[in-house]
Amino acid sequence: MQLLGETNIDFIKWRKVAFIISGVVIAVGVVSLVLKGGPRLGLDFTGGIEVHMKFEQPVSTGDIRSALGKIGLGESVIQQYGNKKDNTFLVRVRLKKISESIASSIIAYREKKGKFEKIEELKNIPGIEGVGYDNLVKAFTLNPSETGKVNLNKADRETIVSIIQNINSKQMAGKIEKALKDKFGEKKPFKVVSINLIGPKVSKELQRDALLAVVFALIGMLVYIAWRFEFNFAVGAVIALIHDVLVTVGALSLGNFEFNLPVIAALLTIVGYSLNDTIVIYDRIRENMKTLRKRRVLLKKVLNLGINQSLSRTIITSLTTFIVVLVLFIWGGQSLHGFAFALLIGVISGTYSSDFVATPVVYAWGRKK
Repeated sequence: MQLLGETNIDFIKWRKVAFIISGVVIAVGVVSLVLKGGPRLGLDFTGGIEVHMKFEQPVSTGDIRSALGKIGLGESVIQQYGNKKDNTFLVRVRLKKISESIASSIIAYREKKGKFEKIEELKNIPGIEGVGYDNLVKAFTLNPSETGKVNLNKADRETIVSIIQNINSKQMAGKIEKALKDKFGEKKPFKVVSINLIGPKVSKELQRDALLAVVFALIGMLVYIAWRFEFNFAVGAVIALIHDVLVTVGALSLGNFEFNLPVIAALLTIVGYSLNDTIVIYDRIRENMKTLRKRRVLLKKVLNLGINQSLSRTIITSLTTFIVVLVLFIWGGQSLHGFAFALLIGVISGTYSSDFVATPVVYAWGRKK
């Protein structure tokens, strides 16, 4: 299907302007990340709690979010799962970062004093009111005979952090339960099925695995394209993919969206989407190189011809994908906003980079050779 008919746009001519635009957009995103101290990590990476609950009467995620908004948890992840008639919901909430600071204060106090002589010395720890002295006494002890508790003088930092987070998670679950009871009362009773803690160790592993997933995907693409085409084509494609990831990450930072596992999945999807469009153009270029080689046509004309021949296909594919993702962004609900927004930016950036980044890099490389 030819949407535009035959075109003769000189994409290579505008490569320097395109490179400047891309550089400015990426720089703005990097500045945003630096000023904000890095990406705004979501619950999957920072740790938090999952509260599973079951209602006896049908309720909506909007009603639950409204109730949690009154206690400052309106941005929590709220999902209905299972059969709709089961009325089971999952609420995921980020925990305040008080566990690590309190654990650091406990370790520092223990190193300064040598050890805790009395359990009451916990009252001297700054910020202890955030979890409650009585709650810590139930978890820690100085008496070796109390095997059901953790020895405060022997516990390492990770153990202390885990215990404090566990206390904090129960407190937060209690606040959530109270807020929902105040909202629904006896008309729509519910019960908390389970409370799961997402600890800092799991979160660090997720951060590492997410980063490795993106890096390995880019390396795999480089090897594949270098084998299927030529190395200069591979370099152009990988630079375009890195460009798309940086543009999307910068846009997410500017939009103050959280970085969670769905967003990482969106970034990997963008890598595949952008590469697919680039491969189609590369195929056209390779075919034209074979047919026009004897006529000694300039490389610039061959590259422009390949892009123009693929232009209708690129616009149709990108437009249909953009419309679907836009619908997902508008009506997909709060939990999908970050995911859909990343895909929206990725579709635009991927379409742009295939024509104005990947192929011009091949031209610059070929001209040097």
